[in-house]
Amino acid sequence: MIANLWQDKQAKQFQDAAGTDPMARELALRVYTSRLIGQDPDLVMHGGGNTSVKLRGRDVMGREIDVLHVKGSGWDLETIEAAGLPAVRLDPLMELRALDALSDEAMVNVQRANLLDSTAPNPSVETLLHAWLPPRYIDHTHATAFLALANLPEVAEATREIFGDRMALVPYIMPGFVLAKAAAEVFEANPQAEGLLLVNHGHFTWGESAKASYDRLIAHTNAVESWLAQRRPAPLHPAAALPADERTQALPRLRAVIARTLGDGAAMPVMDVRASGDVMSFLARPDLDVLATRGVATPDHVIRTKGHPLVLRKADQSPDGLRQALDAYAARYRAYFDRHNPRFGGAKTMLAPVPGLVWAEGIGLIGLGATKSAARIAADIGEQTLRVMRDSEASGGFHPIPEADLFDMEYWSLEQAKLGKGKPAALQGRIVLVTGAAGAIGAAIARAFAAQGASLMLIDREAEAVEALRASMGRDHCALACDITAAGAADQAIGACIDSFGGLDILVSNAGAALTGDMATLPDTTLRASFELNFFAPVAFAQAAARVLRAQARGGQFLFNVSKQAVNPGKGFGAYGLPKAATLFLVKQLALELGGEGIRVNGVNADRIRSGLLTDDMIEARAKARGLTEDDYLSGNLLKREVEARHVADAFVALALSDRTTAHVLTVDGGNIEASLR
Repeated sequence: MIANLWQDKQAKQFQDAAGTDPMARELALRVYTSRLIGQDPDLVMHGGGNTSVKLRGRDVMGREIDVLHVKGSGWDLETIEAAGLPAVRLDPLMELRALDALSDEAMVNVQRANLLDSTAPNPSVETLLHAWLPPRYIDHTHATAFLALANLPEVAEATREIFGDRMALVPYIMPGFVLAKAAAEVFEANPQAEGLLLVNHGHFTWGESAKASYDRLIAHTNAVESWLAQRRPAPLHPAAALPADERTQALPRLRAVIARTLGDGAAMPVMDVRASGDVMSFLARPDLDVLATRGVATPDHVIRTKGHPLVLRKADQSPDGLRQALDAYAARYRAYFDRHNPRFGGAKTMLAPVPGLVWAEGIGLIGLGATKSAARIAADIGEQTLRVMRDSEASGGFHPIPEADLFDMEYWSLEQAKLGKGKPAALQGRIVLVTGAAGAIGAAIARAFAAQGASLMLIDREAEAVEALRASMGRDHCALACDITAAGAADQAIGACIDSFGGLDILVSNAGAALTGDMATLPDTTLRASFELNFFAPVAFAQAAARVLRAQARGGQFLFNVSKQAVNPGKGFGAYGLPKAATLFLVKQLALELGGEGIRVNGVNADRIRSGLLTDDMIEARAKARGLTEDDYLSGNLLKREVEARHVADAFVALALSDRTTAHVLTVDGGNIEASLR
């Protein structure tokens, strides 16, 4: 059941923050209830749904006019602010109802032309529907329960059983002028109605106050949920999960086969895998293949997930099986496009013929996208769709919009505009694992890669520190606390990366520690501990990563944080310099052995960077020993300038972007002739 989250105290806080102007305070309540709606994924998710309120405003001449504040494009109800509900002059919108037809482009132009603020975002494509329904507050959601109801073949009978005559039905029509006109006519023909059910689409409700509309929305949704719960079957026994080693091979292979389907040079997708009990129970259904052909729970979803998922049985998850399954999916998609493009005079350009969702036996539901965010959105929608399918099938059948309507929605220009057309970041979609991520250099490396669009798997032994770093970077990155020298740590970390993102593209082996002592008296345990951390752990990670890159067969890169100690030893630093010298050789050896597979191997030599290796106490001691100030000590190089962690991070990114460079070690020390490699 959906909780009613309205709190008088919170509502007043929103109003008080808006100031004393009555209209601003009223708009604040619209923001408040919009956020209450947006924070529940069983009401709306990922920019779905829209809200509005009709108020009095003032034009530039100071004249009072009627305005409609409606959700703007690009805003999400969960985080919306007043700026996300742009004001549109209401009277010109009302005049449009007299027209017999209006193109999408003309509709958008009129709406934009009547914004009070020309810099505001485009009003929702459903602005006219909000304008032509008379109530002051309008709420539109894609609640899970209502989607299950809206996709029933006997939707009218079921709706009447739940609501009597309090809910009116609007037949499926694409959003825009025609739908707005039809909805207004249904409203006028059903004066007793408290809401509209848009068949195959969603739910509208209203009220004369923010609270009244919100309360009604929750009550309606819970009424449908109670009706569905009475018909909901017991879950099936969950399908057995694949062993971890099989899963960690299948997911990278799937990434690679999808990229192959996209063509040479195409980036591999990022994944988001869901394997809850509910998901695995759904994947055990005997009618899985039939349900996969049905379509989407609401038309908005098609741009995120495609119209149909790819079903992968265990027999399909071998390399040959994956290729055949993807080839068949792509062929079906091309045929679907060819069937419907002629209706538009052949003017449409086919989108990538690959799925946005995969139902994989033994693995779970997989969301796919160019970024982790896109994959997460697809997976969230995919999970909701499973719930909708389950409840619809138990209550009469899941029957969404037919194929022609699905194509029209998928290739609708106003819907495509939601995805954006900006140039992708240089490392968008690349999955990067960084060891020692919570340290100064590791954190700088992680942030530098994230700034270029990469998805980060952060590894560090300090659990609180690495989780704090992940939290600061956002929900689309992941973290794992582990000691990289422990037995099995490399496989554990790489496996976590695959479970989180579906594969790996770049390994940054950064973790290390500068153990010290004179070699002549150095305890054997100290030297062995240093080799475990500074050499053998990087070897183990490289070997585990190589297995993933080979399964993907799309190249990749290893990057090692070496050290100037590898070529310019310092007194008392043998325990650190020896394994680092071995790591320098490792760079060359791996580059030699893996180059033919497109796997590049490079390193960075840095010196005198404030970090866990070179602490403030160490800087003070070394500077004092040399009779220098700390600043002079840190800038004791040819450039006479301190080298910071961000400069080292930039070097790692530069190597990642240098797609014809391998077996190279890039020095970042401001100039140290004694440590130069050439």
